Amino acid sequence: MVDRVPYLDLAAQMKPIRAEIDKAIAENLDRCSFCLGPDVEQFEKDFAAFAGCSHSVAFNSGTSALHVALRLLDIQPGDEVVTTPFTFVATSWAISYVHAKPVYVDIDPKTFNLDPRKLEAAITPRTKAIMPVHLYGHPFDVDPILEIARKRGLPVVEDAAQAHGATYKGRTVGSMGVTAGFSFYPGKNLGAYGEGGALTMNDPKLAARAKSLREHGSTVRYYHDEIGYNYRMEGIQGAVLKVKMKHIANWTKVRQRVGRRYNQLLAGLPLELPSESAGCESAWHLYVVRHPQRDDIKKHLESAGVGCALHYPLPLHLQKCY
Repeated sequence: MVDRVPYLDLAAQMKPIRAEIDKAIAENLDRCSFCLGPDVEQFEKDFAAFAGCSHSVAFNSGTSALHVALRLLDIQPGDEVVTTPFTFVATSWAISYVHAKPVYVDIDPKTFNLDPRKLEAAITPRTKAIMPVHLYGHPFDVDPILEIARKRGLPVVEDAAQAHGATYKGRTVGSMGVTAGFSFYPGKNLGAYGEGGALTMNDPKLAARAKSLREHGSTVRYYHDEIGYNYRMEGIQGAVLKVKMKHIANWTKVRQRVGRRYNQLLAGLPLELPSESAGCESAWHLYVVRHPQRDDIKKHLESAGVGCALHYPLPLHLQKCY
């Protein structure tokens, strides 16, 4: 009998692939390819194919990836980037790092994603990009957002940090904007054993510039074309992720099956349950329910040994830093 249901059990995921992981790490150590290197390059190829894109560029974190995404769009100080207030703060950090202003658009309470019906009213002459989030693994409503962006001449950056393998009307998340940012934080559906991130895109020029920006703005060592960053992925993380790429499709199917099963079993309770919009397949990164007595339910679950958490207790527009 299970005494406790953990909120996240990374050891359980690692156990069946431990031999593969150990072998990949040992090979990486033998090669001494600690920064970027062949493991990262192979992972980039595999992840690009997984996301339905021609290019993937690996970074040391999802935050770094989003920062570089806005650099690729040449967002300038004082520009505005429209996004959601209900996400992890890294979405806004990327905007602040380029000294632009985040403009928050309220969410659709059913999906928790940016509401496209409220988007156009937030666009001003200073708006230079739109950066919605596929929150909890559920795709945002892509088509109406892309249509507004096309009409207004604005690029869309997908924040796909939580949505590895999700699909929208048959299209893979990460393949629909100008570029998309992913996180491989250990708790993500596709997680490194440390930090990691990536951008996906179909434009080879953007991919080349992203690779330069992650390596101090350099394409030839010790020659720097623009101000860049030390945002390289570690070789060991590339080795780990390369192994996990063999399993992520199956892990996603299991998550989808479990998420839908939860909905069946909890259907009779007075809870607002998550759902998948028509044409969408969620990656089910998190299973989020709503109830007026949220805190009491959380305490009850914890006392029963069921792990749970709040995502997120305070939206970005109410954070002290903003």
